[in-house]
Amino acid sequence: MKSVLIIDGSKEFWESKTKLTALLCEVAKNELESMGIVVNSTRIDDGYDPMVEMEKFLENDAVIWQFPSWFMGETWVMKKYIDEVFMEIMAKTGGSDGRSSSDPSKRYGTGGKLDRKYMFSSTWNAPAYAFDKGEFFDGNSLEDVYYHLHKAHEFIGMKPLPSFMCNDVVKNPQVDKYASEYKAHLKKVFG
Repeated sequence: MKSVLIIDGSKEFWESKTKLTALLCEVAKNELESMGIVVNSTRIDDGYDPMVEMEKFLENDAVIWQFPSWFMGETWVMKKYIDEVFMEIMAKTGGSDGRSSSDPSKRYGTGGKLDRKYMFSSTWNAPAYAFDKGEFFDGNSLEDVYYHLHKAHEFIGMKPLPSFMCNDVVKNPQVDKYASEYKAHLKKVFG
């Protein structure tokens, strides 16, 4: 890959000051640039133009979404960004829902034309064991929890890269560990 777009999906809200998300965006930027990858970025909460963002998706080989998980999902600013920018991507690339007028009952979700990769990197107050069988997520994986986000990306034609997750970031933060593990993850995925 030659270029990657890093999207900071954090939102300053309640007690969140977005420091960990900003740090992980910086870790990713530095690590990718050390591999010779050009890095572009967007911090959603600073404002954006959907047309400009659509062009960034077209110009980069992959997108990294860095965001905190709030109530088992993305922030509301990230959801709004996805709705606005993905509509522009579909219009620009000539994507569709995949069906035809002659047979609208087949192939829904197969008409996306954005041949790019994406990766989720998220931070959670939930400890890692919360995903174990019998615990809160009852054995469901991070990918299960983010199923809707994966499907949104598949709908526009994107393919997933392995996700990264930091756990227990409020009650037991281990920032140096997160940064070190993230660097290793990025090397494995992009190196």
